[in-house]
Amino acid sequence: MQFLHLFDPDVRANPYPHYRLLQKAPPLKFSTPISAVIVSRYEQVEDVLTDYERFSNHRHESTPFRQLDLGGGAATMLGADPPVHSRLRKVVSRDFTPRRIASMAPRISEITAGLLDEVAARGQFDVITDLADQLPVLVIAEMLGIPSERHRDFKAWSNAIIASSAVPPHMPRPPESIAATAALRQFLAGEIERRRNDPGPDLISALIASHEAEVLSAGELLAFLILLLLAGNETTTNLIGNGLLALVRHPGQLARLRRDPGLMASAIEEMLRFDSPIQGAIRLARQPGSLDGVEFEPGTLMVVLLAAANRDPSMFDRPDVFDIARDPNEHLAFGRGIHFCLGAQLARLEGSIALESVLERFRRLALVDPQSPLSYKGSLFLRGLAALPLSID
Repeated sequence: MQFLHLFDPDVRANPYPHYRLLQKAPPLKFSTPISAVIVSRYEQVEDVLTDYERFSNHRHESTPFRQLDLGGGAATMLGADPPVHSRLRKVVSRDFTPRRIASMAPRISEITAGLLDEVAARGQFDVITDLADQLPVLVIAEMLGIPSERHRDFKAWSNAIIASSAVPPHMPRPPESIAATAALRQFLAGEIERRRNDPGPDLISALIASHEAEVLSAGELLAFLILLLLAGNETTTNLIGNGLLALVRHPGQLARLRRDPGLMASAIEEMLRFDSPIQGAIRLARQPGSLDGVEFEPGTLMVVLLAAANRDPSMFDRPDVFDIARDPNEHLAFGRGIHFCLGAQLARLEGSIALESVLERFRRLALVDPQSPLSYKGSLFLRGLAALPLSID
């Protein structure tokens, strides 16, 4: 029953010992309030993620999925199976090609430099408030062509919606999350209408063209924009925060990265593995089956713990050791299979630029109060710090 304790904030602060307990036994099965199987071993997590014919990602087949529906009933890539998923992913993939993402590097560096300029003279800064919360939403907002004066609204709406994921699936969503979803939908609907009359070189205009070509429905267009905002900024926010925390808690690795900046790419992969921004995902069994002798029926929720798989000792040597040069490092932080994160390369690029900039700008990085416990945002499957104050003088 360890999984149920993960709703406890104290356990959320360090879930990894609890994941290890889960891995020492067959997948955990429970039936109240819903029938679910908790999957934590690497091989089993990978199996569930890649076999969409047995394990559906369709978000409208059960009460818990309906609680997570932010698209007003319209399909999204995150909550659809082929052929709908294939159609939706094809529409947006052209805006996330490696060349397109690489071309964004100068602007991401410029935004990062501006954010760090504002904190350079303070002697300390909050990584989350001053950098990690702002950079990804600024990048996504610019991709969408959103006016700069609305960026704070974007982040506030995103935070309120994501916080509702800490609520157990059988409980109603908090009123502030419902209100934030409604406000975001209304705002984006207005932006869509504005872009119909005055299209530009932005992602909203491109998606409107797909809608008018009848590739996307109106509901799918709006749902995708909401998904892009949420998935496109929170994952990167958590990568930057969790990654810098890992570095300051492992000064030997921090010094190693300063000596050899060429390790940044592998350091990012280790940050993703060691303290995964996305802790888990959900699938729905389509047919009866079993995992390691644990049988399940159609309709059973499969809760796959990506972060547990990323610490599985059968897959990773010394899994609880933070090693920025780890090789191989076949982590599952971005998922696996057809639902592999579309924005993975953008998250990696933003994380790399943010961390490189911090290390270049500030020769000293340390927790302001090493004895004070850190607090995490109220989210079960998204792991991110509420604050990370660092000394830089």
